[in-house]
Amino acid sequence: MKRSQGGFTLIELVVVIVILGILAATAIPKFVDLQSDANTAAVQGVAGAVSSAFALNYAGVIVNATKGAAISGTAVTVSAAAGSVLQGGIPSGYAVTAAAATVSCGTAGTNIPITVSKTATPTATAGATLICTG
Repeated sequence: MKRSQGGFTLIELVVVIVILGILAATAIPKFVDLQSDANTAAVQGVAGAVSSAFALNYAGVIVNATKGAAISGTAVTVSAAAGSVLQGGIPSGYAVTAAAATVSCGTAGTNIPITVSKTATPTATAGATLICTG
């Protein structure tokens, strides 16, 4: 009389489940902290876009005074300047600040360090540069 095997034994199933549990226990910690990494990367992307927008604006004003937004004067609000040069404005949930609420931007080509931050939890910040048009 021939006997055919119909499936897996209980021991084989338990061994497979234990191996999958061990693999899951080693892989989960690698993916737990992805939200803060994603927030940091998003803020760095916005900071890069703001810096690039200021550089393009400065280049446009230098080439032709009618191109770009004039970022000059003794009392420039950084968030308003960033909103005027970045297409679509500053994304919601982000803030662009400098060491002072308003900065002096009297000389063309003056570089002013600014900070881009995200207000979501967890918070993240990145640096950018405001270039004055004079």
